[in-house]
Amino acid sequence: MADNAGGKLTTHVLDTASGRPAAGLKIALYRVNGNSHRKVKEVLTNADGRCDAPLLQGADFKTGQYELIFFAGDYLRAAGVELPDPAFLDQVPIRFGMAEEVHYHVPLLVSPYGYSTYRGS
Repeated sequence: MADNAGGKLTTHVLDTASGRPAAGLKIALYRVNGNSHRKVKEVLTNADGRCDAPLLQGADFKTGQYELIFFAGDYLRAAGVELPDPAFLDQVPIRFGMAEEVHYHVPLLVSPYGYSTYRGS
């Protein structure tokens, strides 16, 4: 179902090891064109593991290929998790395409040794 205001991109992060939202996790959004990456935005998750506003919406939303980088290692260390050096998961990149002007939701479920994602709603 199309959003009347055009497309938008949202995300949220859940810490599956603690069973809580990942509050204070840094996320960087890049637009990808071939081998070129251009940073579009950098945000921190709120207490619910979500961003306070969509990452892209309205005139800022453009179809194409993007990459979200979730700074999981920094978040886990700040949460008091002891990680090996180097950490198994430090920065978690998710590259995805947006072909239509609709709502794309790209969540991350993360723990020190695994993660998963999906196209949410």
